[in-house]
Amino acid sequence: MTKKKGTSTVFKCSSCGYTMPRWLGRCPECGEWNTMEEQTVQNSTSTVPAPFSATNSKPVPLSQISALEDSRFHSGIDELDRVLGGGIMKRSAILVGGEPGIGKSTLLLQTAVAVANKNRATGKVLYVSGEESASQIKNRADRLKLDTSNIELLCSTSLENIEAALNAISPVCIIIDSIQTVCSPEAGVIPGSVSQLKYCANELVSWVKERDSVMFLVAHITKDGSIAGPKSLEHLVDTVLSFDRNAEDVRFLRAQKNRFGSVDELGIFEMSEKGLKPVEDPSGMFMIRREKGIPAGIAIVPVMEGTQVFMMEIQALTVPAKASVNRVYSDNIDSARVSRVAAVLEKKTKLKFSECDIYVNVAGGVRITESSVDAALAAALYSARTDLALKEQTVIAGELSLAGEIRPVRGLKQRIKTASSLGFKHFIAPGNEPGIIQVKDVQELVKTIFS
Repeated sequence: MTKKKGTSTVFKCSSCGYTMPRWLGRCPECGEWNTMEEQTVQNSTSTVPAPFSATNSKPVPLSQISALEDSRFHSGIDELDRVLGGGIMKRSAILVGGEPGIGKSTLLLQTAVAVANKNRATGKVLYVSGEESASQIKNRADRLKLDTSNIELLCSTSLENIEAALNAISPVCIIIDSIQTVCSPEAGVIPGSVSQLKYCANELVSWVKERDSVMFLVAHITKDGSIAGPKSLEHLVDTVLSFDRNAEDVRFLRAQKNRFGSVDELGIFEMSEKGLKPVEDPSGMFMIRREKGIPAGIAIVPVMEGTQVFMMEIQALTVPAKASVNRVYSDNIDSARVSRVAAVLEKKTKLKFSECDIYVNVAGGVRITESSVDAALAAALYSARTDLALKEQTVIAGELSLAGEIRPVRGLKQRIKTASSLGFKHFIAPGNEPGIIQVKDVQELVKTIFS
């Protein structure tokens, strides 16, 4: 392995961080097997690199620093721009994670083409692939009928080759697919190791921070859905995007971290023969059109994701418990929230839920974490338990406290406006806004809906 002057090689345990000068099969500190990874470290006598030298770094008053003008540009994909906070920020690094085959490469290839078409006069787009061959990427672009005339393609896993291409082309947009495949002899011999990810990601992010470019880094995920590798990888970048999907061909794009915008926005795409297409009517996807009225156990709630309001359908079912202890089955709403709402209902309405198994679902497969669904969830559970259906064209919003109070939620005006535009006539919520049916607690909610 080639070493830089002033460096040495050590072996560090990826589990506990214990360091040894030579490799061992088992860590003497924590006892884990095959966790010793080779790393290159700077000797204490080596000189500090110029960019981090103390003589080159001087404090300056923050008031004298000018903000970057025209620092954002549009990607050409509206859903992606909204999730990023209004567009792509120059000199930023964006990490994109998701399950294998979910469409990360397709989304970024479409983004690369859109950015290249918008920036033909200012620069090219570099697509670096460490997992697919050039012919595979070309076949995907032809299948999606994309114009790739302004895109440069590099199929390499060598960090040195990538840096040479970056310096030669100076692209306005760089896509690294994926960061786990990039390696350098300066960080060891095993691609995808902790030291490789830290070193290669730091080098690439440092390059884009000094230029008016943007870099997308595709990342693998683990079995539990988190980004593979060290947590410091997420700290290095400016934005972390998560790509999820439901049982159908619908994809959801969220920001887990965003230094330049909100993390509450939700981008919705649908996979088709022409690639990922933004969903124009999300409410129609989350709601089921019925001809014979709403059955028992169904409630509609306006959910606010960032600046958008989606009308979502909550479905509840209660059946006699099959064991001595009742169970809650809920994937898209936290089961602890369902149990809490059921407990408040049982306490305040004297309706027994402790002897029932509870099933809760959200139409469309999207996961809801907003507290404004509490009142609608309570109505759906009460409806399922009593077999009384809610009135048609009714929506419910409100947060439920342990005392049975229904508290106001943010963005009530926008929720009312969206519900009215979709034809809903009855809006039940706490507050003093015009056009709503006001309720203060869960007893009044049940009386208003089911009396």
